[in-house]
Amino acid sequence: MEGFLDTVGAMTLIILAIIGLVAGWIAGRLAGRNTAAYMALGVAGAVLMPFVLAALGVTILATGGLLAIIAVALLGAIILLILGKMIFR
Repeated sequence: MEGFLDTVGAMTLIILAIIGLVAGWIAGRLAGRNTAAYMALGVAGAVLMPFVLAALGVTILATGGLLAIIAVALLGAIILLILGKMIFR
């Protein structure tokens, strides 16, 4: 059972990274420059946001399943990309 849970955790991390890459790629295309930096910010936001919410005690991620984690990751990527856009100006 532990092997299965480790696999699910690894797959979730890969999915979060893919979400961040796609969000960063889209932001880089819209901005017209610095696509690699936006992709890195997207991955950081998508991966860190679920961990930040878990550290704050938000339990919706545990009950919502993978779709809730994906939604939170997308939100985290968008927030960090907006902050990055302000910094890169």
